Amino acid sequence: MSRSIIIGTGSALPERVLTNFDLEKMVDTSDEWITTRTGIKTRRIAGPGENTSNLASLAARKALAMAGLTPADLDLIIVGTITPDMTMPSCACLVQKELGAAKAFAFDLNAACSGFLFGLDVADKYLCANPAMKILVIGAETLSSRVDWQDRNTCVLFGDGAGACVVTGSDADRGVLASRLFADGSLWELLHLEAAPSQNPELRRPGQEGAAIRMAGREVFKNAVRAMADAIQQVLTQEGVAVDRVRLVIPHQANIRILKSLADHLSLPLEKIYVNVDKYGNTSAATIPIAIDEANRAGRLREGDLLLLCSFGGGFTWGATLIRW
Repeated sequence: MSRSIIIGTGSALPERVLTNFDLEKMVDTSDEWITTRTGIKTRRIAGPGENTSNLASLAARKALAMAGLTPADLDLIIVGTITPDMTMPSCACLVQKELGAAKAFAFDLNAACSGFLFGLDVADKYLCANPAMKILVIGAETLSSRVDWQDRNTCVLFGDGAGACVVTGSDADRGVLASRLFADGSLWELLHLEAAPSQNPELRRPGQEGAAIRMAGREVFKNAVRAMADAIQQVLTQEGVAVDRVRLVIPHQANIRILKSLADHLSLPLEKIYVNVDKYGNTSAATIPIAIDEANRAGRLREGDLLLLCSFGGGFTWGATLIRW
């Protein structure tokens, strides 16, 4: 049986570091307030030449180098993002151009913070049909372009970055074992990002606040922990795997309190939960692939290890994926 395996990982982060102390000068907040409530100490903010597509392309080149492939080997590029450089063409098409991946088709996928997981699942489906394909799955965001820097409840949370994985088919007894993905559009108002105002006045939504992230943090917190824990349990039950057999859980990096609550729900020590939210904040679709790349390059992922990915994002969207590395 062919499975989808990750053969290369890469990540890219902007040069500029924005600390909590920097934010104290910009908005009514403090390092103590941010750290206590979120666990975040720093985040990266994009500057000139660090658009979403640029960061995505840099992460992609690193993943390709690890996989021993060139852009010419790629058949498909999927980019999970809610902050593309422009609405059209897609970020994935710009990455395809930047890499020179002439034979690859490309498209974006919008599932908010769950974008990478959804993209990995789409890639897995393509590989079920054609295991020889070489697919680049990227999560990339420049959320600094969609944050209200006067809203202390949101501007302290988000950062910019990109992560990428090269995926292909293999007959080895490893790879993606199972995924469970979900959505609930009825709760969209709890976490959303408006588009620019419509040029057709008949289609403008009354009370539209502009293209910045809006979030009801307390309600999002409650839904996120419950939803991710449930998705994880469904994946583990489907595969008949006990949670204590999982070597590492790489969750969406939104908030340290969410990660600690998730560990409690799973009855796992926090040491089994990968955490880098303190360094980068919430980079939406990029959090999981950045963390995968970090863990991979640090030697924390060994062949045969069970790896559990889970995410929750606006929409709402959420899910979990079990991988044998």
